Amino acid sequence: MTELLKTLCALPGPSGCEDAVREFVLKTVKPFADEIKTDAIGNVMVFRKGKKTLERPVAVCAHMDEVGVIVKKITEDGMLKFGFVGGVDPRVVIGKGVRFGDTRGVIGIKAVHLTTAAERRTMPKTKDLYIDIGATSRAAAEAKVSLGDYGVFDSDVVLFGDGLIKAKAIDDRIGCAALLTLLEEQPPVDTWFCFTVQEETGLRGAASMAYALDPGFALVIEGTTAADLAEVKDGKAVCRVRGGAVIPFMDGATIYDASLFELLRDACIRRGIPWQTKTRISGGTDAGRIHKSRAGVRVCAVAAPVRYIHSPSSVAALSDCEAVLQAARAFLEELGGETE
Repeated sequence: MTELLKTLCALPGPSGCEDAVREFVLKTVKPFADEIKTDAIGNVMVFRKGKKTLERPVAVCAHMDEVGVIVKKITEDGMLKFGFVGGVDPRVVIGKGVRFGDTRGVIGIKAVHLTTAAERRTMPKTKDLYIDIGATSRAAAEAKVSLGDYGVFDSDVVLFGDGLIKAKAIDDRIGCAALLTLLEEQPPVDTWFCFTVQEETGLRGAASMAYALDPGFALVIEGTTAADLAEVKDGKAVCRVRGGAVIPFMDGATIYDASLFELLRDACIRRGIPWQTKTRISGGTDAGRIHKSRAGVRVCAVAAPVRYIHSPSSVAALSDCEAVLQAARAFLEELGGETE
């Protein structure tokens, strides 16, 4: 799955502009799909007939979008003022590259010798940043970009260290890679593999997907915050890279179905799949919208722990990514009665 993950992370797909990822998904799933649906908001829903049919279908979900930037203003000297698409910490982007199609730029901030003492004591704000695309004037910049253009971080995919991967958009191309891998196999139960849009800006795609399919069960596959860094102690780390797949019992948007949490946890234990849970209630997933759809949906989630999430250089362990894939497969096996 590593090569697939590398390919997916390299694709641009900020919330609301997931076209490149969607095109890749549609091309990849075509040989395996029994049915493919898309909707007005851009979700891709792929059905595979399983060995068993449940009363209501199963949905396994991952979001295609990533955090990014959007152009809000072009200054007279050709600089771009921008907003973030999704939640991004301004501290982690200064001096980093961004890309608007073939147009490249660098995120900048006022030089330190021009700042006041008060400014040096405070966190940088988005309004203080700009993107330099090398233009000499507003007209020159407007020849390359327009207001409302989306950009993504310009970051290479790199394998390094002891089985780690560095890339933008590991959240949630790891989920997309897992879905595409599972799609190649006949599932134990009838399953909709759902690639959603606009998760980073309010779980929007998940809402329309869940309404359309009305699943009985949903598994959300994600990347989640890992803060296992130097001098971070106790539960503040949330989860740990190389600690296995993360199975949350609760986050900022969802209280996960207790029976499904136990089913997935026990399935991992029986199969020897490394797993962990969160030690702090944080973040949220598409399950936050899915579980409230129509008359309600039973949901659970599994995620890869990701350091420096929502940055140009997020980091995950390939072993954790493999554990997430195995856990998702185990979930479907349990629903189909294929216990080990």
